[in-house]
Amino acid sequence: MEMGINEAPLLYSTIGELVQKYRIQADLSISELARISGISKGVISMIESGDTKRPGLRTVLQLAKPLTIPIAAIIELYTEVEHRADTLQELLSVAVEVADVQTVVKVAMRFLHSPRMETLELMERLFAFSCSVADTEIKLALYKLIVRFAREHGMQKYLAKGLLQQFLIEMNDLKRMEEAFLLGVEALHYADFLHQGERITLYYQMAFHSHDMKKYETCIELGKKGHDEDTTRNETKERVALAICNSFVFMGNYSALEEHLALYVELGYGFITERVKYFQAIILSKKGRYAEAIPLLKECVNEATRNNRLHRVNYLFDALFSMNDSDEIETILEQEEQHFAFDFINPYNFHELGTYYKLKGSFLMSQNRFDDGIEAYLQSMHYFGEINDLKGILACTEDLYAFHYEKGRFLDLEVLGKLRNICNNINQR
Repeated sequence: MEMGINEAPLLYSTIGELVQKYRIQADLSISELARISGISKGVISMIESGDTKRPGLRTVLQLAKPLTIPIAAIIELYTEVEHRADTLQELLSVAVEVADVQTVVKVAMRFLHSPRMETLELMERLFAFSCSVADTEIKLALYKLIVRFAREHGMQKYLAKGLLQQFLIEMNDLKRMEEAFLLGVEALHYADFLHQGERITLYYQMAFHSHDMKKYETCIELGKKGHDEDTTRNETKERVALAICNSFVFMGNYSALEEHLALYVELGYGFITERVKYFQAIILSKKGRYAEAIPLLKECVNEATRNNRLHRVNYLFDALFSMNDSDEIETILEQEEQHFAFDFINPYNFHELGTYYKLKGSFLMSQNRFDDGIEAYLQSMHYFGEINDLKGILACTEDLYAFHYEKGRFLDLEVLGKLRNICNNINQR
């Protein structure tokens, strides 16, 4: 028999009454329960009679297993009468073990109000405990509680720490990118209360998140703040430098890009040194020097890794489209989609897929392959929709209407229905 976990707790006044009623319900004598549970008859009798006012938690849990007593019911009763921080933390561990989020939060709040220890020390212990929790949902619930409690009690240090940890979890949820960004912004207001390593983490991760959300100026600002504090050599530092360079590309600030490329190469950033040729190709392409840019872009595609290949393909595609080189574009369409295997947790990859299919749709429309072009645009809108990129979706919609208007064609009902579904899916996020 297994302990009840999700079963609704019944109302009992004491642990002894709870154990006794479940024992009787199971039609077991005290002797039989002692044999099954390994707890002595005397201890069980004392618990049921109330002679032991606060029996050991592990003892009661050992009795609960054969009786299938809901763990939430046990924790509820202990929480009502227990004031000792150590026991409450033990209760908290049990609640985490059974993945009962609501009960975890309730016990954690009781723990923070324990009268026998200073509030700051209790917060320190709860924060350390929260960091050790493996379950993401429970960890997030605990950090939210820490943030709320710290805000109410003017504990800026733990408000900063809680906001940082909440941001680091929620930034990975594609449906909550804006909400996560706002958490990070609030954490930045309390950055002085974080230790240096935490501040660097906040600056770097907010730089990445800002880049993914196309907030390029913020990416550059926070990335540089992280660099100013980080005196070590590490991969994350160089990846932030890459995000800064990419931000200058998207902003069209090529003089700043060239300045920062030179700086990062001088500093020996391998992530940048390996990509100088690629950035040079982008600069040439954006300046309209396609004859020089295209051979470099082809080399960069051939040298690409799985994770950065599509980004480079998109720039090559765009340059070839500008040169009206349909043969080379057909080669890309025939060969590249087999490489589309990505980590779909990363919003960057959704953006690149949306960009690719938008370019594909535009090319196919220019070749009067309307049905294929429409499907490509719909795919583009789907990927942009996954990261709530409304600008990307709007650009696709405008292209579709423009092509149909120029060619004197009507959007049929099936296409309009698909467009409506995409919009509904976005509204439901």
